[in-house]
Amino acid sequence: MEWADEGIVLAVRPYGETAAIVEALTQLHGRHLGLVHGGASRKAKAMLQPGNSLHITWRARLNEQLGSFHVEPLRARAGALLERRDALAGLNAFTAIAAAVLPEREAHPGVCGAADLLLDAIAEQEFMHWAPLYVRWEAGLLDELGFGLDLSRCAATGATEDLTYVSPRSGRAVSRDAGTAYGDRLLKLPAFLLGSQNAEPSPADILNGLKLTAYFLLDRVLQPHGKELPHARIRLAELAHRESE
Repeated sequence: MEWADEGIVLAVRPYGETAAIVEALTQLHGRHLGLVHGGASRKAKAMLQPGNSLHITWRARLNEQLGSFHVEPLRARAGALLERRDALAGLNAFTAIAAAVLPEREAHPGVCGAADLLLDAIAEQEFMHWAPLYVRWEAGLLDELGFGLDLSRCAATGATEDLTYVSPRSGRAVSRDAGTAYGDRLLKLPAFLLGSQNAEPSPADILNGLKLTAYFLLDRVLQPHGKELPHARIRLAELAHRESE
């Protein structure tokens, strides 16, 4: 068995004295693990850093086996991602969520393609520029997994304007008029998730977006499988909270 693909390193753990097991998010083969012989060497360690993009060739005798990865560098981002505290928080949240919610060996090319753009933004831009992209990536992840939010119109009135809330039960948008009386039971919907270009997202908007996607990831994807929201994702929300103060 053999295939070749492009992928993003999510995690690496030592295996024996000289090898490493690499977990990668690949375009066509989903979240996949493989053994990299010589992965513990100094040269390989620099390449096998979370956030880096690789060309991966996987080989195994049987499809069910772990198999081995032969890897070549495509885009090295790890250095830039490790330079700033906010970038490291974004990288850690991304890798933790991808590893926790994506089924192994199930292809989601849209998620992987968007992840490349997201990681480039995290590496090159400041928090207020890349954080809305992160929220959009998680919203797209929910959609890919079959739990997409319906933000097209108000669940109560059918209105398409002034959508400011999301129902935690249905995942559907609610307008300001319909939701004001129940605001304490609804999730806030930041305008940037509706494609609004009227203003730059505020720190409070980003925090509300992170709370929104976290709620549905936890309720629809993680808790049904006995999982909790990863600590790295919680720390990202804490960073957004500090930015909003």
